Amino acid sequence: MKLKEKLVIAILGVITVFLCAVSINNKETVQPQSVYQVYLDGKKIGLIPNRDELLSLINEKQQDIKDTYKVDNVYPPTGFEIEEYITYDENISSAAEIYQKIEDSSDFTIEGYIVTITDPSTDENTPEIKTQIQVLDDQVFKDALETLVKTFVDEDDYQNYINNTQEEIKDVGSIIKHMYFEESVSIKKAYVSVKNKIYTDKAELSQYLLYGTTEKKNGYLVKVGDTLESIAEASKLNVRELLIANPSLRGENTILNIGEVINNSIIDPIMNLVEEVRVTEDVDIAYEKKTEIDDDLNYGETVIAQAGVMGKARTTQEMRIINGERSQETTMISYVTLRDKVDEITKIGPRNYVSGQYIDTGLDWGWPTNQPYVITTDYENRWGEHHDGLDISGTGFGSPVYASREGTVLSINTGCPKNGYLGSSCGSGYGNYIIVNHGNGFQIIYAHLSGVNVSVGSKVKRGQVIGAMGNSGSSTGTHLHFGTYKGDPMRGGTPFNPWSLFR
Repeated sequence: MKLKEKLVIAILGVITVFLCAVSINNKETVQPQSVYQVYLDGKKIGLIPNRDELLSLINEKQQDIKDTYKVDNVYPPTGFEIEEYITYDENISSAAEIYQKIEDSSDFTIEGYIVTITDPSTDENTPEIKTQIQVLDDQVFKDALETLVKTFVDEDDYQNYINNTQEEIKDVGSIIKHMYFEESVSIKKAYVSVKNKIYTDKAELSQYLLYGTTEKKNGYLVKVGDTLESIAEASKLNVRELLIANPSLRGENTILNIGEVINNSIIDPIMNLVEEVRVTEDVDIAYEKKTEIDDDLNYGETVIAQAGVMGKARTTQEMRIINGERSQETTMISYVTLRDKVDEITKIGPRNYVSGQYIDTGLDWGWPTNQPYVITTDYENRWGEHHDGLDISGTGFGSPVYASREGTVLSINTGCPKNGYLGSSCGSGYGNYIIVNHGNGFQIIYAHLSGVNVSVGSKVKRGQVIGAMGNSGSSTGTHLHFGTYKGDPMRGGTPFNPWSLFR
């Protein structure tokens, strides 16, 4: 090895020894210290010497939050973490510096409760959360929930139910067998973020649970001549729904004051209250319309030979009432005829023997289901939309559906499952259906069927079994939707009240 190379190696060795000596000396002068690493949403934002000093500073600085929510303590944001470290790092921040970083980038929390409402239709292993609500006190939620219940259930009925003091039905009336919410609810104590809505008021939370919003509703200003029925019609509600939205109104015959504001908003509850009830009530039984040829009458002449009279029956049913509205299905327990129906008979002039065509008066209609039956939804407004037909129930799943009159099958749908659900779009919401042209411009849709017995082009007679009652499409239970139209129901036909065929 050359002298020059040996000299270079010697110099490098001296430098290395010097650096090691300096390093050892520094270790002796810089002592390890215990500090706290602060994280926000998983990111490091600095080291502080004292944990309690930062927490105290947060609590002291947020007086506005304390005043707003009337609390004694304010806490770090959600996503805040702090861990103790032993380090040689001298880059230590003050509590004030870290506090400023937190205030600039995030929000703070207070002690409260998180209410989680879970959709009942989802898999229990992977439930779908409908909404989460922050409340300062869990009693606020409990009180709001009770207010929601009393919106749909009469106060006396509610108290008798919870106190187990309901009286047995003597003549007509109802009892609540079970009452529950469809959704699952959990309440957990937690630090809740002031960045999000924190409910402190029962009334405000009650409105949110009923309408899905806390926005103020304008309402309807009562004018001269207004009635609950006219206000409901103008608001696309029925009177029952108007009474639900206005608990202070005592009934359908309530006298309104000019200038009074009526809540006519459409409810959209966050939670669905279900009442399983037994009801004994008197129901109407529709008479049928029949025609007879009378050779003593002139061609085209009609005479009512026997006036129709509605029958009356006392029924005991079990049903579900959801948010104050009965579901589309009812189960018949007992049925007693109080008054027999009397069918309307119209006599018409003889056939036109020149053309051989029967004179179609439109007066020959039969009821489409077995008896006993119950109308679960009438031809009426319902939550902002008009229900264009009668929902007929009580005869059971798979019971026969009859052609109301002779005619020709225009269209059918058979592709839907026999059991649907509210909101299903199968069959345009009608599920399995049959549309029959009954002549003279009359077309009827028989919907939510579990079975279809005819095909397109089939000729049907009055009283012929054409299908079976079911629960397909958008449905809350076994029933027949009986919709009457002038023109095609699916192509702009004009609906009319089916009762006009039977009354």
